[in-house]
Amino acid sequence: MFFTYDKNVNTSRMNTNKSTPKTTNQETPQYSEEHTLGTYSSEDITFLLSALSPEEIESYYTPTTDKERLIQQGIAHYSDMLSRESEPDERYVKIFQQAVTRFGKRMGEDIACLAQQLSDRVEGPITLLSLVRAGVPVGVLIHRALQQLGRESTHYGISIIRDRGIDANALNHVLTMHEASSVVFVDGWTGKGAISDELESSIATHAHLGIEPRLVTLADPAGRAWLSASCEDWLIPSGILGSTVSGLVSRSVLRKGWQTSTEFHACAQLDYLTSFDLSREFVDTIHAHTLVALAAASDNSATHQSMSKTDAASTDVATQAKAVITGIGTEFSIDNINRIKPGIAEATRAVLRRVPERIIVSSKDEEDLAALVHLATQAGVYIDERGESIAPYRAITIIANRGKLDNNDNG
Repeated sequence: MFFTYDKNVNTSRMNTNKSTPKTTNQETPQYSEEHTLGTYSSEDITFLLSALSPEEIESYYTPTTDKERLIQQGIAHYSDMLSRESEPDERYVKIFQQAVTRFGKRMGEDIACLAQQLSDRVEGPITLLSLVRAGVPVGVLIHRALQQLGRESTHYGISIIRDRGIDANALNHVLTMHEASSVVFVDGWTGKGAISDELESSIATHAHLGIEPRLVTLADPAGRAWLSASCEDWLIPSGILGSTVSGLVSRSVLRKGWQTSTEFHACAQLDYLTSFDLSREFVDTIHAHTLVALAAASDNSATHQSMSKTDAASTDVATQAKAVITGIGTEFSIDNINRIKPGIAEATRAVLRRVPERIIVSSKDEEDLAALVHLATQAGVYIDERGESIAPYRAITIIANRGKLDNNDNG
């Protein structure tokens, strides 16, 4: 286990000196603490999202095959539609539980180390902005760990959508209460690094806010995170579930007129999945492992400091990852790399939400890939074994071609 840390990000503004947050000409978005989203405790997270009405939710639902065609033909953007999330079957829930049993301790230790690294690198209060949805469970756990370390931490869930950017209204809302220098973004992992690109581009567009695009992840096989627990493509348990481990909120969507709206990006509360919700149970389980790791680290304060990784090694991983994606694109004549979904978590979610053409894996007999192989087998998707040739990834899903491609694909 090691850490990547990007020294190229400017951290000169990381200090405890108070200053007036930057403001814009936009009207401050309306937000009511009385109407909260999600099933996590309010002490764990505040979702800066606008709730869709039942009627709106139905209007966003689009059959997966239709959605794929509309996206690839450039008729609609991914953020204009939602797929109805299915109830996980008994076999799939068992696979998830096995993943928690096998990797819960590792995840808890990684969370502890990330919290310790953040505590070392950021002075003063810390404001965690988890990218909905994959970043949410990780953000909840880092938030708890920071508080355990005695640090002042506040945690929000915020939307970012490829080709549309981060929710500027949510950022402005955060800066009415917190310093720009306190902000750190959280995601579960990097796949190709597309969200890293979107985050950097969005923050550059809003440079006047004084926020740095500091992205923290559990896994960074793309070599793009500012701080990560490892560059390994491993089975993060929360990566193989959707809303049922993310507080029962859907992927974020955009209402018509979002460019001039003062509302936050929108989402659906998926109450029909309540009986399958594992959000609180999951973070409580992992947090117990984190507490043990934090206690052990307090007995040996040098432990987490020995887990640094050189920038050169991170660059090597990024170069290797890019070469694999380029090679897959060339082999299958894929013009739009957004049809390529690398990494165990990303590949698994693509099978759940998209129309996959094939799954490329290091080995279909690997226990870590059981969830992905189970889904692919159910859907009748071809599984292509490639061994170490796809490293640093262990799984890649290729989305089926459903029409003329453009850049509107937001997986």
